[in-house]
Amino acid sequence: MPAFRQVGEKQLPQEIIFMAWSPKRDLIALANKVGEVLLHRLANFQRVWSLPPNENTGKEVTALAWRPDGKILAFGLADTKRVILCDVEKPESLHSFSVDAPVTYMHWMEVTEESSVLTSFYNAEDESNLLLPKLPALPKNYSTTAKIFRLNALVLGGSSGFIEVYAYGMYKIATVTGVAGSCLGLCFSSDLKSLSVITEVQVSPDSAPEITYFQLDTSLLSVYLPEVTRMARKFTHISTLLQYIKLSLTCMCEAWEEILMQMDSRLTKFVQEKNTTTSVQDEFMQLLLWGKASLELQALLMNQLTVKGLKKLGQSIESSYSSIQKLVISHLQSGSEALLYHLSELKGMASWKQKYESLGLDAAGIEDAITAVGSFILKANELLQVIDSSMKNFKAFFRWLYVAMLRMSEDHVLPELNKMTQKDITFVADFLTEHFNEAPDLYNRKGKYFNVERVGQYLKDEDDDLVSPPNTEGNQWFNFLQNSTHLKESPLLFPYYPQKSLHFVKRRMEGIIDQCLQKPADVIGKSVHQAVCMCLYKGSKSEDSTPRLFKLPFMWNDKSSNLHYVLFTMLESSLSKIYILRRHTDVSRSANNGLLSVDFGNFLNNSINESSDTGFYSCVDAHFYDDETITVVLKENAEQEGKERILAQLPLSSVYVDEDQEREFSLNSNKRLDEQSDDIPARTVFLESQWRVLENMKAQYVAVNGIRKVSCVLSSNLRHVRVFEMDVEDDGEAEEEEEEEETTPIVGDEHEELTLSAVNHNSMCGGSAEADETEEHESSLDS
Repeated sequence: MPAFRQVGEKQLPQEIIFMAWSPKRDLIALANKVGEVLLHRLANFQRVWSLPPNENTGKEVTALAWRPDGKILAFGLADTKRVILCDVEKPESLHSFSVDAPVTYMHWMEVTEESSVLTSFYNAEDESNLLLPKLPALPKNYSTTAKIFRLNALVLGGSSGFIEVYAYGMYKIATVTGVAGSCLGLCFSSDLKSLSVITEVQVSPDSAPEITYFQLDTSLLSVYLPEVTRMARKFTHISTLLQYIKLSLTCMCEAWEEILMQMDSRLTKFVQEKNTTTSVQDEFMQLLLWGKASLELQALLMNQLTVKGLKKLGQSIESSYSSIQKLVISHLQSGSEALLYHLSELKGMASWKQKYESLGLDAAGIEDAITAVGSFILKANELLQVIDSSMKNFKAFFRWLYVAMLRMSEDHVLPELNKMTQKDITFVADFLTEHFNEAPDLYNRKGKYFNVERVGQYLKDEDDDLVSPPNTEGNQWFNFLQNSTHLKESPLLFPYYPQKSLHFVKRRMEGIIDQCLQKPADVIGKSVHQAVCMCLYKGSKSEDSTPRLFKLPFMWNDKSSNLHYVLFTMLESSLSKIYILRRHTDVSRSANNGLLSVDFGNFLNNSINESSDTGFYSCVDAHFYDDETITVVLKENAEQEGKERILAQLPLSSVYVDEDQEREFSLNSNKRLDEQSDDIPARTVFLESQWRVLENMKAQYVAVNGIRKVSCVLSSNLRHVRVFEMDVEDDGEAEEEEEEEETTPIVGDEHEELTLSAVNHNSMCGGSAEADETEEHESSLDS
């Protein structure tokens, strides 16, 4: 019986360029050449959902990574330079952010370093949950909730030495500099002591690129781990709240309707077409005072606006303004107050200089951010006042105009509508005086003479001043501030921008907060320094369109022994040995280079060339299965037509048998590693039982998950996949685990909540959970 059990096989319609197993479930994420991201189950390789390419998010997927708990999938897009975080439950973007360079590799790790301070912090209830009211939920398709536990970090690598670290995959805590080339691989140690990077350095345009290994010392993050964790949690709260405010504002913009502009456009057209010299304001005043309208005004009201249209306009304004008002009070103000709370806490942390000064927290910058949030709250309150007065004005105006139009059409007017006091007449007259003045300057700017509707200007995302800013004449507090030099410059008062829209003040607030929180990323990034630089070999000069995920080198972090492993082959060699480089995550303990080469001897009984016992197989692909095993795809060196390839497990115990011999290799830093290959200690391995011949498949790439004990093999044509269970002897145990898993919800941990908000639901929630026509049936995550 073969060592591994095949549980699925499929021919896919598009070429697969990325694949990554979920760390916690029997799910594999795939990305194909057309930019589609797919999620499949282990069982029969059934598709769960797909997220098609999108003009707004991007179409060129260049990297995939799972969050350590397996509940969020991250992928990078080169054409838009964006990173998307996607929910495992459904094809919906939870969060996205832009980066400065296309991402070529990403690694999402969890910090496993334990300390009493960290343990108490993880177990403690977040005070913000006790002190702040729970934020109201946004409308459907706008948000979802994710739980977070201990610190985890998404590390991004890109072209031109681009490397950034994002706490919880959301907020940047480090911008690493000093690494040359385009990133091929990353591995951050679980104790945060070092970051290993493989890059492709183009020395000159005419020469082949050099593949180089860097080990970077990130000890500042390790030394200040409790402080970094607290700071990262605060940053993530702030980032989440900014998204919440942004989406609340989006909801408000959608609640505002274009129909509300109808009055302005109709009045402008009336001005352009009327033949009399009487102003529009005078026309309406005559109707108010004498009950008579000119023929032109009658035509405007009865033929263009109409009684039915006026009624609909009034209802639209009332409905729209009420919705916006509720969103400001329940969402915008709640989110802003929570943001103010977390920034104030961050300011307190920054004042503890012994702990946080080394990490770059700047109290002065945070104070500026708090002030910017205060200005935003002031502007939101101003909008509430404008909505309140507009609703009163429009209600009185429409009621009067409705009765006037009924009289023009000689319809019956209900007695309760016919009653109008002197106070009501004065109120309508004041409204006409303020809102019905013709403004030629406004026509030059906006193409209209009137701005009767005053709320929409606050929701426009533009830098222009408000068309009708609030009237501050007679405001005693405003006049008092203007005349008081000391109060005007007081840091205790939030600046007020009466001429600007809510969107403008929000963008200003976001910019100041981003600038304030960018400093720690710069300071931490500058503390990272290069400990090791090792030029491995020359890359291939030929143009190869196969994505880099499927090419060695492959990197692995052994958490239990704090070791980094790098697997690679020398591309120019005809016999592809697999080379294993291992280094301690503590750079001070990595004096030796820990380098070995591995040959695969003949272990197939029916193979030809029985006399050859070394270098019989070449390694096509290799990935770490777990800390003790490497999964490899092998082919015979004398490969002939019809020869099958082999999937095998390589135990590290069969490689590292003589620790003294491993230390014999002495690296000459002036030469590339491939120029010293003859001096590298070699092992010849004869695999006994853990292998399987892959019949009728030109296997080329493999993705594995040792936790779930599964592997997925992809053929060289990038369409044919086979899925294997690797430890068949543990069937009973696996079934028990599966039963437990089925009774456990995907998102059900009682931990702190952070709201990850969808960014632009129209552009990002276009995923499909329907299978291809070739699929017989669909699978859901809960089945």
